[in-house]
Amino acid sequence: MACSHNNTIWFFILALFTVLISPVISSRVSSLMKLPVIVESRSSVDSYCESWRLAVETNNAVKCKVVPSKCVSYLETYYGKGQFDKDYNVVASYALAFAKTVKMGGDCKDAWVFDVDETLLSNLEYYKAHSYGAEPFNSKEFSEWVVQGTTPGYDASLKLYKDLKKLGFAIILLTGRDEAQMSITEKILKDAGYSGWVQLLLRGQEDQGKAATQYKSEQRSRMVKKGFKLHGNTGDQWSDLQGFAVADRSFKVPNPLYYIA
Repeated sequence: MACSHNNTIWFFILALFTVLISPVISSRVSSLMKLPVIVESRSSVDSYCESWRLAVETNNAVKCKVVPSKCVSYLETYYGKGQFDKDYNVVASYALAFAKTVKMGGDCKDAWVFDVDETLLSNLEYYKAHSYGAEPFNSKEFSEWVVQGTTPGYDASLKLYKDLKKLGFAIILLTGRDEAQMSITEKILKDAGYSGWVQLLLRGQEDQGKAATQYKSEQRSRMVKKGFKLHGNTGDQWSDLQGFAVADRSFKVPNPLYYIA
């Protein structure tokens, strides 16, 4: 009988102990459990990337060295589904509308400046192979791409180019490419449908190491000294458009793939 009584007491103590320590055990187990990972939705990523692209185009994301990795898919859609082409068409239409208001001097000195890469010629295939700009730029690889001579033009830029020529503008092409690439650049431009420019300016030995804004400003200044009136300028980088000896109106075409100061 005493043994049975003792067993009852020990059972009661064990039950009480279990109740008391169960919250502690539960807490310890919870602390060891892996918390769920918060995954951004596709729509929230696209929303961020759209805002990021706006910051790039408005020159607020200064010195943006690479595309954010999470925006690669967004850019693939931006280019692949046609929004880039629509954006470029709008810019080109504004540029042409302005050009039609210019009073021409009749001396063949009313000029319009164009950048080349990502303005007249598309290197999109190169950037597709390099994660749409999410990889650091490699100048050697890009130079190898250039000499292949397979760079196509843009429909919007080609139409604008031809319309400006019909209006009587002298076309000046100003690129950051090296003079060693003069021949291949001329060939690519002609293959893409561009012709009849009055100047094709590339970096010479004296221009090596200069920031793009300085180099392009100096080249425009030389054109002004030759008597050209720079009415318009079209480029994909702010460094194509800013500095000194700037045009009366500048038109920035879309390019979120890279930034050149």
